[in-house]
Parts: sequence; structure tokens; C-alpha cells
Amino acid sequence: MNRYPAWKYVLIVVVLLIAALYTLPNFFGEAPAVQISSSKSAVKVDTTTLARVEQALKDVGLRANAITLEAGSIKVRFDSTDTQLKAKDAIQKALTPDPADPAYVVALNLLSRSPAWLTSLNANPMYLGLDLRGGVHFMLQVDMQAALSKRAESLAGDIRLSLREKNIRHGGIARNDQVIDIRFRDTATLEQAKNLIQEQIPDLQLAEAPDGAEFKLTARIKPEATRRIQDQALKQNMVTLHNRINELGVAEPVIQQQGIDRIVVQLPGVQDTAKAKDILGRTATMEMRLVEDSAEARAAENGSGPVPFGAERFFERNGQAVIVKKQVILTGENLTDAQPGFDSQSQQPKVDLTVDAKGGRIMRDTSRENLKKRMAILLFEKGKGEVLTAPVIQGELGNRFQISGSMSVAEASDLALLLRAGSLAAPMEIIEERTIGPTLGAENISKGFNSVSWGFAVIVAFMAVYYMLFGLISGIALAVNLLLLVAVLSMLQATLTLPGMAAMALALGMAIDSNVLINERIREELRGGASPQAAIHTGYERAWATILDSNISTLIAGLALLAFGSGPVRGFAVVHCIGILTSMFSAVFFSRGLVNLWYGRQKKLKTVSIGTVWRGPAEGALAK
Repeated sequence: MNRYPAWKYVLIVVVLLIAALYTLPNFFGEAPAVQISSSKSAVKVDTTTLARVEQALKDVGLRANAITLEAGSIKVRFDSTDTQLKAKDAIQKALTPDPADPAYVVALNLLSRSPAWLTSLNANPMYLGLDLRGGVHFMLQVDMQAALSKRAESLAGDIRLSLREKNIRHGGIARNDQVIDIRFRDTATLEQAKNLIQEQIPDLQLAEAPDGAEFKLTARIKPEATRRIQDQALKQNMVTLHNRINELGVAEPVIQQQGIDRIVVQLPGVQDTAKAKDILGRTATMEMRLVEDSAEARAAENGSGPVPFGAERFFERNGQAVIVKKQVILTGENLTDAQPGFDSQSQQPKVDLTVDAKGGRIMRDTSRENLKKRMAILLFEKGKGEVLTAPVIQGELGNRFQISGSMSVAEASDLALLLRAGSLAAPMEIIEERTIGPTLGAENISKGFNSVSWGFAVIVAFMAVYYMLFGLISGIALAVNLLLLVAVLSMLQATLTLPGMAAMALALGMAIDSNVLINERIREELRGGASPQAAIHTGYERAWATILDSNISTLIAGLALLAFGSGPVRGFAVVHCIGILTSMFSAVFFSRGLVNLWYGRQKKLKTVSIGTVWRGPAEGALAK
């Protein structure tokens, strides 16, 4: 009656071994480290770089616990954060003598001390949030002047297009930072253009003045529009950062506005800090411009002449100069998707781009009007522009086209990630970077862990006193529940925060509640005169329906928190839901296995150790 088949015990043993294996990495802790990665495709992190890092540490008298080269980056572990900070300064000075043009990304990190054999089994510790373990803190400065200049350039293009559509002749449109100058030959044409601009572009305030033999109309962005553009730039950059961090797979990031032009980014549980810093710090903005094909431009490309007015010089990766017009045809704002791939003809890495309807219309009009001319695709990163490719327009383009050239597979993948995540409305610069400790302090962390451990100890002690052997079995089942909960969180690489620890303590109370229901049901059967074996069997069978109903209703509430909550609420809900599922396994399946193992093989069982069974005042009390 109360016997498990052998396969159920095998299943319990296998589950416990797997849970113990994936829980084990959480006990080894983390070591402060410095991670070195490449910031340029032409620069490789190899054994030569490793030797330079070792020499840099030796020169300043610092000793590392371990130095490893893996997955294209070097990780150097240390004993303390003080040594880590000193090592970072020394390595950065040795590898990046020119901070304005760094060849390497040197970043702070925290690495697990788990043995290699555990890591090879993909057994990693669960992430801890900023309020428990800390993480990496970035402060980014948004270049608002660049945002305004970018908007002014866009407005200048709109003015040029509007005047062309209305056939209003002008003597040239020039932009100087956020000021747009438009020249006309007579006042009548100027007035006609002024009325058109005021009607179609209300964000500009206009002023007219004579300019020699001509007349000049000066357009500036209105103060209220300036504030709106700055606010939109900050919000767009925050959305872009969210998208990029989501691409990196960082759990529960914190992205907050600070002041009018700064953004704080906190990355809890990040494993590749160097990659995160590289992605966040890069201002990948795509622009498409026509190549200037005049004789002066060709002379400027060869270095034998100045750059023509209205044009700029950029370089391809092979060092070849390309003279492009200042007028921007298309930007990354029109991009809806970017995916890496391989060219079917050349088998070279490429990036397939898809633009929105407005961008598709611009590409069709531009390509139709400039057949057999070259169009340059530029990528602006960290304030510097580079020509990715400058192909000849062979036919009419639409919403889909591709970027190809001298790119590696990794470069194509990174470029697609950056462009797919969205363009930045304005360039950003990391002005502060540090690893931070728990925001609530070591005392609160200790209290969080103590609440779980002391709660567990008190519950086990109470159950052992009140239910005796069945109480001890319930305590073992509770320990198994905690083991399974930590193991599942580690497998999922979930981020545990203080709210999550509160959910863990709550899960212990809810898990023991199932055992209380089972034990009381067994007592009820004994009071009714059932034999001990029958009482155990009936107690587990009839308590299961009640346990299932109560857990399902609680699980629904947890799923609602998970679906509609955010931040700490979601952290609480994740642990809460997982705790409910693990408690049903440990409180019912596992505890019954132990009871069956202890009592199931006793054919003439007369009593069970389940505390005092009250039979009623007439019969007295019978202690078993």
C-alpha cells in the first residue's frame, strides 16, 4: 500500500543530484577581475596581448590570482577590489596610451570562483541584483549640442525639399551648427520662402537681413522646440540603451535619467562587462550620403587638393579617402531591421537592412535620380565616421538593401546588433564607470540571508516538536525544496534581489503548509480508527487535492504579478512561482517517498511517530 516502485526512488535521487550540482556554484563566491577586449576589428586579443598585460602588472608590483585568455578576451582575477582598481589603471595605461583612440576595452568585472569542471557542465551561479551583489555602474553624458545640430541638418534638408517642390529658387542653403542660412536674389522670393517655411516648419524662427547684393533668411530652432528636441533625444537614447541591453541578455537592468543630459545605467549580474561597455559606449549611427564626383573631389581624394565646399572627407577601412556630400539622404532612424548574413555570390559577410516607408520612398527617389553614381554608407562611432562601403547605384532601390564590404562575421553581427537596436538621437560618452557594492549595505544583505536561514531553522524545530518523526521528514522535504529552488534559479540564470529573497522566505512557509495539511489529515484518519498504514495512504491521497487547489490559486496570483509587474515586483514573482512548483514536488512526492521508505515495509505497523493524536475527552488522549 505505502510502497514506491524503484523507478520513483531513482527519479528522486537523480533530481537531488542534479539540484545539488547546479546549486554548488553559488557557494564559491566571486572574485574581482579586470577584463580586456578588443575595441577595433583590426586589433586582436592574443598571447602577445596577454604578455603585455603580465608585464604591465609586473611593472607596478601587482600579482594576479589567475590570468586566462578565452573567447577573444583576457580575464585577470585578483584578491581584492583595491588591487583590481590599481591593476585596471596599470593595464589601461599600458594598452591604451591614447585615450581618445583606444584599441582595447579595459573594464571591471566580477567572475565566479567556480571550478572549471562545474563550468564545463554549464553549472553557473544565479545572478544577484545590485541590492545583493552589486554590479557595474555607468554614467553617460548625452551630447545635446550634437542632437540640436543633427536636427538642424534634418530641417535644412526639409527646407531644401520644400523649396524644390514649390519651385522657389534660392542662392544656396548652408548650416552652421544650429543656424540655417538661405540666400535669395530678391525680397519677393524671400517672402515667398519665408511664408512657406513658417507654414510647414513651425519649429523655426526666421530673421531676414541683406547680404551684399543678395538677401539672407536666417532660421534658428525656437527655444521651446530646443527643449523638446533635447527631451526627445534623452528619451530616445534611453530606449535605445534598453534595446541594446536586451540584445546583450542582461537581467533587470536599471536605466534612469539624471539631470537634463545624463543617463545612469546599472547592470546587475552582467558576466561580460567589457562587451557591455563596448556596446553602450558606441554611438553607432548610420548615414547614407552621395559621393561627390567632381574633379575637385577626385583631387581631394588623392590628397592633391582641398575638400570642395559642401563636402567632407572620410576614409574606408583600407585607408582610401572618400569625399561625400554633407547632405544626409538617410539615417538609422529610418531603419526597422538589420540582420547579418552572407552574400550569395561572393560568400562574404553582409548586413541586410530594411527601412520604413519614408526611407523606402527617399531611397527610390534618390537612386532613380542618381543612377550610376556612388552612394556612401557611413557608420559613426565615438564621434568618428567611417565609410563601410561606397557602391555604385546600379538600379532603383527600395525598402530592402544590403551593406557588404571588408567585414568579418563578428563585425557583421555586431553591426547588425547596433543598428537593429536603434540609432542614438545624440552621441553619448561614458564619463563614469565603477563596480558598486550592494545598495542597501552589507547589514541588509546579512539580514536577508538570515531571514531565510532562521526562518528555515525555526520551522524545522517547530515541526520536529509538534509532529515528531513526520515533522523531521517535513523538515528534510523543506530543505529539498530550498535546494530545488536555488538550483532552478541557477539553471535559469535568474537575478535574485532582496524582494526575491522575501519570496524565498515566503515559499518556505507555503511549502511547510502542505506538509501540515498532510500530517493533520493523517492524524484525522488515526482519530477515526484507521490503521497506521491506511491513515498514511489516505492522508496523502486526500490532502493532495487541497494542496493542488491552494497552490494553483496562489500560482495564478504569482503569474499576474509576473505579467503586469516590473522591476522588483517581477523578481519577487519569479521566485514565488518557482517556489510553488518546487514545493509541490518536495512536500508531496519527496516526503511521501521518505515516509514509504521508513514505514512502508512494516507489515504489522501499530503506531506512527506523528505527535499527539487527540481522540476526544471521553476516551482521553493517546500519544503515538
